[in-house]
Amino acid sequence: MVANEPGHPDSNGAADEETSSTSTRAARRGDQGAARAAETQLVPAEHAPAGQFMGFGAMLKRWRKAAGIKQLAAARALGVSERKYRGVESGATPRFTQEQCHALAELLQLDSEERHALLLHNVGTYLRAAPAEGQPEVGPALRLLIDQQMPSPTYLSDRNWNILAYNQAMAETWPWVMEPRANLIRWALTTAEGRATYHDWHKHATVFVRMLRFAESTHGEDADLKELIEDVKKNPEVRRIWESDEDLVEHRDGHVFLATVPTLDYRTIEIVSHVAYPAIMPDCRFVVMTWVEAGAEVEPDAQRDALGGVRDAWADETHNSAHERGRAQDRIAEAERLRADDARTARRMVSSPAQAAAQAGEGATPLPALSRLMGPDAQLTLSPSKRSVFWAVEESSGLWGVTEVAPTTVIARVPREELSGERLVEMKQLVRLGLPAEPSAAATRIEQLLDERDVEQRVLREIQAELPRPDSDPPSWHGEAA
Repeated sequence: MVANEPGHPDSNGAADEETSSTSTRAARRGDQGAARAAETQLVPAEHAPAGQFMGFGAMLKRWRKAAGIKQLAAARALGVSERKYRGVESGATPRFTQEQCHALAELLQLDSEERHALLLHNVGTYLRAAPAEGQPEVGPALRLLIDQQMPSPTYLSDRNWNILAYNQAMAETWPWVMEPRANLIRWALTTAEGRATYHDWHKHATVFVRMLRFAESTHGEDADLKELIEDVKKNPEVRRIWESDEDLVEHRDGHVFLATVPTLDYRTIEIVSHVAYPAIMPDCRFVVMTWVEAGAEVEPDAQRDALGGVRDAWADETHNSAHERGRAQDRIAEAERLRADDARTARRMVSSPAQAAAQAGEGATPLPALSRLMGPDAQLTLSPSKRSVFWAVEESSGLWGVTEVAPTTVIARVPREELSGERLVEMKQLVRLGLPAEPSAAATRIEQLLDERDVEQRVLREIQAELPRPDSDPPSWHGEAA
């Protein structure tokens, strides 16, 4: 409250009135800094009330005066008496609710940092504001940090798990991040690839449902979140989890899990997921995935994983066969070796499709038909000289992310029912590039692949023939009579 407000017991009325007037004029010019400087200069330290330069009350008073607001108006915004509000500015320490903080912040026109301070003092946490409409821009500093996590797969997602940016390792290990509207939870809960990736999928699905429920409790009115929830609930198993489990989880930081990765030749690896919230984009998740170290040969009861837990504690909880569990450690060690050998550079950011195609070098061959299958903002370019494919995605207006991937990465993403005409021609180019360059070696490799496919098909046909008909008893898988 300033001196010209009725009933204010301030003995320095003239100075306070002059300060308020000067601060108000400065604030109306949009110069809050000048307003606060004027206040500091015009109120002599010997006449300043206790707490003028320290504490929440002093901070609140400076904000109010910079905005040219009287104590009565501030009290009304908070829904308290003027006397109680004066007590706060004089040093009393009540706690305002989240709603009161928002009302006061609007009245005083506080900036983001001031709102943060107001919420931290009263609510005890930074309740992040809703993001602006549209996909947020990822700055170069954050992109650099993502790239520097190589060779660990790293990505940035928004509050609804939409993928905003990723590094080379992430694109190569999980190419789905390059697809249109890539979303972690939608991929994990609604696609066959997501289901095959996670061991104990039902446990992962339960955690993802809890994360969605947490998000619903914080921004349930968000149309994008509503659409995501409805999409995943179309899966009957996810719907059952949703209806039977009511717990909440904010994130999966530090979660250790097993994954079977197609791009690592379906090896099983043990991963730790690390989640952070960038200060510059506090509503987004910065996720780094690291492989658990295989560890030296030690006594079984002394083996520990990277987080200090019992190594392979998941063994009794997964659906792996005993034989598969016995080989898991070798697979993890092999995945570590592949990571250690990965010397590829980080993803490139360019400003046009032409610059993206130029990354493929001499003899670059565009793949327009397969590009359209990958999405409206995708561009695939074959590089014969590097025996790879440069996969470009327009991430925002005038900014294209380019990832160099193996031909097999693209082949795995192409729906087989879509192969005809121009798409078939381009697919043959991809497959040929993945074979040895020398014709006789290529022919030998083709024979090997055809033999492998024949064996796979024969096994599948035998299993198909052994499957019980609806009116018959199931066969015995242990050689016993049914």
